[in-house]
Amino acid sequence: MTSLREPAPIGTDRMRRAVRRALLRFYARHARDLPWRRTRDPYRIWVSEIMLQQTQVITVLPRYEAFLARFPDVQALANASEHQVCEAWAGLGYYRRARHLHQAAHKICTELGGDLPTTAAAWRELPGIGRYTAGAIASIAYEECAPLVDGNVLRVLSRLFAIPGGKQEERQVWQLAELLVHGEKPGDWNQALMELGATLCTPTAPACKQCPARRLCVAWAQGNPENYPSKRKAAARQALAVAYAYLEEAGSVWLTQRPLTGLWAGLWELPSAEGAGAKQRLEALVGVALGRAVVKVQHELTHRAVTASVYRLPTGTRLPAGVGMRLSRAPLAEPLSALARRAILAVTAARLPRSTKNEE
Repeated sequence: MTSLREPAPIGTDRMRRAVRRALLRFYARHARDLPWRRTRDPYRIWVSEIMLQQTQVITVLPRYEAFLARFPDVQALANASEHQVCEAWAGLGYYRRARHLHQAAHKICTELGGDLPTTAAAWRELPGIGRYTAGAIASIAYEECAPLVDGNVLRVLSRLFAIPGGKQEERQVWQLAELLVHGEKPGDWNQALMELGATLCTPTAPACKQCPARRLCVAWAQGNPENYPSKRKAAARQALAVAYAYLEEAGSVWLTQRPLTGLWAGLWELPSAEGAGAKQRLEALVGVALGRAVVKVQHELTHRAVTASVYRLPTGTRLPAGVGMRLSRAPLAEPLSALARRAILAVTAARLPRSTKNEE
């Protein structure tokens, strides 16, 4: 007799049916109530999927409805400027996604008559839409049997079938996803895979005892689920120096908008320079010799370790014309880059009386 902890052979119809039943039942009973799961509108699903790329649900939740209120349909998104879209994207990071979203909306309205694609293959013709995103939209909005593999799905299927990490193994996971998506409710199936990876089959300390598929899982049978997929060595973060100029005038603070490409695209910040010799370049920009930094702020990005030095400019400094700056009476209410927000908060805290800072 087969032990309960001995999973069925990989790839059999029995295994596929059992896994699908277990995960679909799990999703029907335990799926989190998220706003993008209450709709089959492909536009809203598309927006949510782009927002959720490399961004946690808790970060997306407060921004999803606000973004849709500002751009309720693809035509409204296409009619907006890139600056407006990037401003509405503030706080979500990876701003290239916002630019691709805007470019895709423009293409839909100018080349496709305003009609959103209805197949995964057609979605992949748009800027910023890869195989995963196309599969998510097509399966959830249109019930197409289109596979998807993100980090959560890669982890779940790697553990279920004991597939180690690596490019070759990733191709095998995609093949499994293609096999498994065929059946009833492909949209729910894909979301069940992602939900399991996000809530129970986590990278560390997975809740295997609560997993609906544990008796089918090869990694669980082996007793080493955290070994799958094998860990890739993380690339070392590159150091990046940023110099900020802090200048107040009549109760307002001078800000400047970043370019629409690169880090924090389209967001606002203090006048700045970055990279080697950042302080010297900032001096050339503002036309003032800078003293010692009033505060320094550390900020970590995926591939960069950023150190920002903030220099206060003397009251009455006149910034050169044509630098693209403006005054803001409430700078923290602006769509700031995360680094600029931390820098402004640090300057504010540095000016508080010592007793107040101690109380905090």
